[in-house]
Amino acid sequence: MSKIQLRQIAHGRSGDKGDAANIGIIAYDRKGYEIIEKHLTAERVKKHFEGICHGKVERYELPNIRALNFILHNTLGGGGTVSLKHDAQGKTLAAALLRMEIEV
Repeated sequence: MSKIQLRQIAHGRSGDKGDAANIGIIAYDRKGYEIIEKHLTAERVKKHFEGICHGKVERYELPNIRALNFILHNTLGGGGTVSLKHDAQGKTLAAALLRMEIEV
């Protein structure tokens, strides 16, 4: 097995829903989707954002567009209008997740 970063097989978008961050990871092809579907669990995402995500992580599968969507609760310090975080809308979180290494 070898390690790759998610960005080699997928791209992503992220934003906010109040105090929750929303991260979508979209595979470039069917094979990439099979890999992220298997390896990119809510638990792994929670661990990847340890210290940032203070709530639960929910995962939603969208196989018709080869994507996974994650909601990271209690992550943005109250949300865009009240947070003191530099990224109060979670815009950089997809880039951070795409740097996660997985074994394939």
